[in-house]
Amino acid sequence: MNCLAVTTAHGRATTPPRSGEERLAAISARLPESGPFTAADADGLAEVAAELRPVFGAGDQIRVVATRLNDLLIRHRAVPSLLGHPDQRLVLAFHRAGAPLVDAWAADIGTALAMVIGVGQSDRLGACQAGKCSLVFFDTTRNASRRFCDLSCQNRAKASAYRARRAGRSL
Repeated sequence: MNCLAVTTAHGRATTPPRSGEERLAAISARLPESGPFTAADADGLAEVAAELRPVFGAGDQIRVVATRLNDLLIRHRAVPSLLGHPDQRLVLAFHRAGAPLVDAWAADIGTALAMVIGVGQSDRLGACQAGKCSLVFFDTTRNASRRFCDLSCQNRAKASAYRARRAGRSL
């Protein structure tokens, strides 16, 4: 999750939450229906988020990143499973039944990223190219051409390039 690991966003410095309670508040604000988290869970998820960040925008380093991703999948015991409550339909998950929350999230997110890489779409895992922004994203454009995390960073980068051209400087 971007909110747990970024130091810059949309052109501004930001401080990621440092304590379990701050991390818990950040997760709860973005995922209000995510279930009962503890501060220890939030700390674990922050570690997973930091470990997964290099997957985005890895480019030529994708094989090195894939090795680390494989280690994460093994460590968190990722395994395909059909899970669900008795009165609900089964869903495909990539964690074992009864797995601790951090293991479940790490296995599911790690597997999703591994699947993107495994089908040759690692270029869709991007990092914002605007200055002073370290947010990451999944590119859903038709031609995999997304370069910025959102429209505000795109506009900021274009305005900066325009000002540079007007001043006769090159970027």
